[in-house]
Amino acid sequence: MPQFLLLLHEKPGSFRHYSPEEMQKIVEEYAAWAAKMAAAGRLVSGKKLKDDGGKSIAKGGGGRVSLTDGPFSETKEVVGGFFMIEADDYAHVAKLCEDNPAVKYGTRIEAREIDPLGEE
Repeated sequence: MPQFLLLLHEKPGSFRHYSPEEMQKIVEEYAAWAAKMAAAGRLVSGKKLKDDGGKSIAKGGGGRVSLTDGPFSETKEVVGGFFMIEADDYAHVAKLCEDNPAVKYGTRIEAREIDPLGEE
């Protein structure tokens, strides 16, 4: 079955205005969604990422490898976490994400199909 990476895009600190109790509830909502996907045999993996934006690594002038702030340095948008799920196609992914907490809290979900690179 095809696998899809769901990237949860957000602005750094976008959840800072929530109280600790509200954040606990949000974490529990994500855990419940992940448990639902796992129970349905759809969840491959999922993790929250630090909201520091990460780094971009690229070859620059003179053949040197450079390290710059996050892949979205202009907007400071970061990938706050990810899930890898199994689904039939993108329409099925959208259906499975209807109750993903990211939708409720305004986080953009980017879905990307995994290329098996000859594994099948």
